[in-house]
Amino acid sequence: MTVVVAAIIQDELGTSFAANAVIGNSLAHKWEFPGGKAKPNEALEEAIVREIAEELNAKITVVREFHRNHYEDIELVSFVCDLTGPKPTTSTDHSELRWVSESELTNLDWAEADKEIVKKITIPFC
Repeated sequence: MTVVVAAIIQDELGTSFAANAVIGNSLAHKWEFPGGKAKPNEALEEAIVREIAEELNAKITVVREFHRNHYEDIELVSFVCDLTGPKPTTSTDHSELRWVSESELTNLDWAEADKEIVKKITIPFC
């Protein structure tokens, strides 16, 4: 099973950062929380910091683990993260970046593995 990490980043207004996968990616046109595959023997917290630096040229700190779920052959581990520098404006892996209010999260066409995260954010006691 492949372990994939994802960052849940919110700004000072409480909007969440979402990214739309580029064409050619298996998740093309699907929204996701940014992140990627953890390397063998890499701590998951280190993996998400590395992935966000590589994909978004942004710096984050991990606050806490948020959710773990399985989809097909991946285990998706998401973390609540704080942005410690400027908001990202470009991505190596995404065609569009967007800050989305909690009420708008469910309007996006999310990647299947990320849908559980969206549900937990929008309906936290389920």
